[in-house]
Amino acid sequence: MRANRILALVALVALGLILAYGLKLAYSPQPSLLQGQIEAREYNVSSKVPGRVEQVLVRRGDSVAEGDLLFAINSPELDAKLMQAEGGRDAAKAMQLEANNGARSQEVMAAKEQWLKAQAAATLAKTTYTRVENLFNEGVAARQKRDEAFTQWQAAKYTEQAALAMYQMAQEGARVETKAAAAGNARMAEGAVKEVNAIMQDSQMRAPKSGEISDVLLQAGELAPSGFPIVSLIDMQDSWAVFQVREDQLKRFKQGQKVQLNIPALGQDVEFTVSHISVMGDFATWRSTESGHDFDMRTFEMELRPSQPIADLRVGMSVLLRSE
Repeated sequence: MRANRILALVALVALGLILAYGLKLAYSPQPSLLQGQIEAREYNVSSKVPGRVEQVLVRRGDSVAEGDLLFAINSPELDAKLMQAEGGRDAAKAMQLEANNGARSQEVMAAKEQWLKAQAAATLAKTTYTRVENLFNEGVAARQKRDEAFTQWQAAKYTEQAALAMYQMAQEGARVETKAAAAGNARMAEGAVKEVNAIMQDSQMRAPKSGEISDVLLQAGELAPSGFPIVSLIDMQDSWAVFQVREDQLKRFKQGQKVQLNIPALGQDVEFTVSHISVMGDFATWRSTESGHDFDMRTFEMELRPSQPIADLRVGMSVLLRSE
């Protein structure tokens, strides 16, 4: 009888200990677990040139170095524009050369001959007037004849002056303003050619960074609008982890803080540094702090960057942050 009492007492004590341990576990603070994911810098490579995709030199999964050729676009319309621009440039340069060189030597010689001809005519007209003037003074010639001779002399003199001016103008060449205008037109035409060449260079698109091809949106033979991405490139050297942290847990993290994150896909813990905490929260995920109270938790985006490069890291991998 006494043995039964002892067994019952031991069982009662054991049950009490089990209940006490269970209550301790139930009311002890549980370690929190935050889950995020890996993201990386993505480049959508597009061209300003609208046209047909001539060739795509990469496939999904290919690793490329900065400057590698990714794709080329063929645009006959752009080739025609280049021909037009080059033709306008050549014409403008020819006009500038003509303005700088002035009149041809034959034109200068012809202007000089016209001046000498007018000079000889003026000399003859002056001599004729002198003779008629003498005859008029002697009373042999009429006043009308003298006036006609004088008028012819004056007309010949002005013709000589005009011919001299034309000869001097031919020697001097174009005006300064004309040369400046021709030079400006030549520069404008050269700029048009450079503009078209710059656009044509954009038809041969190269990798802006080293990375891995994540997607090829258009293939050879398809039409590509201006600015439409054709190849997507991910730079895993510029990767980070993203967490959505509730505001009641935000006080645990500071800018520049180093934490250990677990990457289940790689089976390893890696050191990360808090690089960014959003200054604005949102309600993407929320929960009420207390039932029946009108107060909801906001979440803040937090970014952490690895302290060292991580081999075999992929975008979308889960990362876990455990804390007691």
